[in-house]
Amino acid sequence: MIELGLVQIALALGFMVAAIALVRWQKLGLELSLLNATARTGVQLLTVGYVLAIVFTWRNPYSVIAVILVMLAIATVVARNRIDKRLSRLLPILAGSLLTTLVLTLVYTLGVVIRPEVWYEPRYLIPLAGIVLGNAMTAATIAGDRLVTTMKRNPTVIETHLSLGASPQQAIAAYRQEAIKAGLIPTLNAMMIVGIVKLPGIITGQLLSGADPLNAALYQILIMFMLAFADLLAAILVTAGIQRLFFNEAEQLVLP
Repeated sequence: MIELGLVQIALALGFMVAAIALVRWQKLGLELSLLNATARTGVQLLTVGYVLAIVFTWRNPYSVIAVILVMLAIATVVARNRIDKRLSRLLPILAGSLLTTLVLTLVYTLGVVIRPEVWYEPRYLIPLAGIVLGNAMTAATIAGDRLVTTMKRNPTVIETHLSLGASPQQAIAAYRQEAIKAGLIPTLNAMMIVGIVKLPGIITGQLLSGADPLNAALYQILIMFMLAFADLLAAILVTAGIQRLFFNEAEQLVLP
């Protein structure tokens, strides 16, 4: 494996310099955004690299769990902000949904498929947790945002269904189904073209590190199957939770 140092990363900044030059040439007004994104990418990834180096050395279950909990908290807040900050009870719904998705996915993956020597092996647990949380957050955000937006746009239709005797679940069933489908679109699209049009980051990283190509491909298959399950479960749980926010105990529609 050819290791990278600060000199190589400094040379890689040439990409961002070129990107900023192209932005100025096209008068897109994104120079500050690109500079901010460049700085944050460097600082965040270097910080993560140093922290993970320490955690990998310690191999302590508490430090591994602490890292995962921080990732979960950040994913929850980001998803809440993208769906609707005004929904006061949305944060615990997202936290519970993402945590449930993460635990079920990792228990099966580590306990049944990979089976490392210890369950808290950071080499496996942290990267897999990050992959699951990142994708589940995206699916939950898309599904949640779609459901919230659709319900706010169609209160008359929903109330009409309720007045005709439909339960809250029946009144918004079609909206919820469409929201869940929307949350799965990125994963399904990725699964359709993986290995043909695009090499995902996991298999690319393993190949660059000198791993056997077939083994890298098998790990990528495992991850894609994990993400399909995790994204679907996260979308189902989040939309089920959001659904309850829009109805009171008398099963009346309440727009937050």
